[in-house]
Amino acid sequence: MTPVELVSTERDQNLKTVMALMGAQARAAAAALARTPTKKKDAGLLCAAMVIRANAGDILEANAKDLAGARAKGLSGALIDRLTLDDARVEAMAKGLEEVAALPDPVGTTMAEWDRPNGLHIERRRTPLGTIGIIYESRPNVTADAAALCLKAGNAAILRGGTEAMHSNRAIFEALTEGFTAANLPDHAVQLVATTDRAAVGEMLTGLNGAIDVIVPRGGKSLVERVQSDARVPVFAHLEGVCHVYVDAAADLDMAIGIAVNAKLRRTGVCGAAETLLVDEACAATHLAPLVAALIDAGCEVRGDQATRTADARVTAASEIDWSTEYLDAIIAVRVVKGVEGAMQHINTYGSHHTEAIITADQKAADTFLNGLDSAILLHNASTQFADGGEFGMGGEIGIATGKFHARGPVGVEQLTSFKYVVRGSGQIRP
Repeated sequence: MTPVELVSTERDQNLKTVMALMGAQARAAAAALARTPTKKKDAGLLCAAMVIRANAGDILEANAKDLAGARAKGLSGALIDRLTLDDARVEAMAKGLEEVAALPDPVGTTMAEWDRPNGLHIERRRTPLGTIGIIYESRPNVTADAAALCLKAGNAAILRGGTEAMHSNRAIFEALTEGFTAANLPDHAVQLVATTDRAAVGEMLTGLNGAIDVIVPRGGKSLVERVQSDARVPVFAHLEGVCHVYVDAAADLDMAIGIAVNAKLRRTGVCGAAETLLVDEACAATHLAPLVAALIDAGCEVRGDQATRTADARVTAASEIDWSTEYLDAIIAVRVVKGVEGAMQHINTYGSHHTEAIITADQKAADTFLNGLDSAILLHNASTQFADGGEFGMGGEIGIATGKFHARGPVGVEQLTSFKYVVRGSGQIRP
């Protein structure tokens, strides 16, 4: 299970052939993984975690090469943050593998069962999706997260990371496959497309002759839009994380400040980072200025409406585009709104249906917000930075899906399964 290499002189002629071969290998691996016992899958994940720890130096050395290249190309601070690995993040990858191994195996579990008057017994049972193609940018930890989640759910995976993380992805992949091989898991259970040729993405979007069952894009808006536009197979995706924190009239000020600062600044480059702060006009006189000051003092640029600029002279004017912008940086848009209904109207107009939070001690206002919005994740009195599969107890995630079919919110092991019906009879025939 080594990354597929494409020599430059062969690339144009052999890309389709090589990608088709990867698809065929993944399809064969998926059939084997669907029957692989839980203990064997878990053993592979635990072995891979051990190898990642043992190879931490090699992984960080590879990451240093990617970071040097990214800085030379002038990539943004948000992308640099997503790309960066350190000892803690490598350890988090290893722990993530162990957490996925500890999760219940969804494959084969009975979701529902019932008996019919004619004596038939019907079960709805979880089954793997098959082969999952993951196309991602910047974050090398996705290599480990995606491989682990797909494997646990009995799926083969074809990974295509971004050029900027090529060295990191390969080092992580080599550690994973060493662990999987030690556990005698099926060959080609996880494959890495090592070419930087973007045509490889186009080949994956065709489905590789029916080998790929679903595509998961994880990256910037242009990548996700291309995948959603060109894919000939189902897609789990979100376009942007334009996330909101709404401070209601009944919000505790200290709580609101703590959550707003964390939601924006804990990590600005993640899709759950808050991009807009909304403040109820009923508490603006007491809450707006302290909230804005806390953000600015913590190093965040604030762009606001007239009321926000009046509250703090350091605030710059927000333009219409600011309300729908995913900054992925230490910038936030702030607006005063008319109660929970005004907040919901703003979010429905400018949001991306990703993650929204309400800060309030008023349960009725919270219920109105939680029931009235249709975003994938809604929080009451908690930071939007909790929009993460690991924080949901899923052991990690492939991404946050904002569509309304099959998977929504963090995509973990259960979301990477489908179901089938098993019907048991005793000779029944249909009249």
